[in-house]
Amino acid sequence: MTRFVGDVLVPRLTSAALWLWVVFNLALVAWVGLQSLKSPGDVWLHPFSLPSAPEWQNWSRAWQAAQFSKAALNSVVLTGAGSVLIVGIAAPAAYALARSTRRVAGGLTGYFAMGMSIPLQTLIIPVVVVKLSLSTFMVDWVTGWWDDRITLLIFEVALSLPFAVFVLSGHLRSLPQEVEEAAELDGAGPLRTFVQVIVPLARPGIVTVLVLNVIGLWNSTLLVMVIAPGEDERTLPVALLHLYGTMQYSSDWGGMFAGIGILVFPMIVLYLWCGRRIVEGMTAGIGK
Repeated sequence: MTRFVGDVLVPRLTSAALWLWVVFNLALVAWVGLQSLKSPGDVWLHPFSLPSAPEWQNWSRAWQAAQFSKAALNSVVLTGAGSVLIVGIAAPAAYALARSTRRVAGGLTGYFAMGMSIPLQTLIIPVVVVKLSLSTFMVDWVTGWWDDRITLLIFEVALSLPFAVFVLSGHLRSLPQEVEEAAELDGAGPLRTFVQVIVPLARPGIVTVLVLNVIGLWNSTLLVMVIAPGEDERTLPVALLHLYGTMQYSSDWGGMFAGIGILVFPMIVLYLWCGRRIVEGMTAGIGK
């Protein structure tokens, strides 16, 4: 009986629980989409029914009320540039750590893992101090101007590097070293070997880190509010918070749900498109 519970019943219960969690999240996403097409009265009176007459203008009204045009541009630029910089810096660093035979490499990898455990909230005061010092230095001594969105990009990249390096170093350790030895015999140097041999082989891990950082940067809120709180500097999550402050007084809950959809739905589509690659990249180096 004990063996039956351990070998058969527990996996089935775990699978059932996971499927219930998946169904719940999909139902929640669908519910948000339905609310975004309802009038404010229908949202409160008939929260679980289909919209009687879809109000697509909720989406345009939310877009205009929150000034999502500027926020969307800021989010796209920050997410795109930040993700590329993170992967561009983390991949060579992870490769050096994965192939190094020195004892210090293991310690450095451990420090990167420790960096993942530091809560962002504990860094707010140092972040503000560095932001003000950097802005003052650039304005007074270097360029004569500075944009806090550049500071935001620097901090987003720096704070995302520990996770990226840790994941990629584990993935790169799973790659066979024979391909590098063959490239060396063909006369390829370290840089050429990394670019033409290692990067194509490590594509699943690189795609995983890239997509996860895209999702993380797209949803970044606290750091944006601290570093770039200006109206022209807001990203979509911060603009959504301001939309909530506006819509709760006008009771335009349909527009509020539309704003949530504008922020959330692109990342859901991205994850559904790349979900299998993310799992493959996360598990490829698990045995190393």
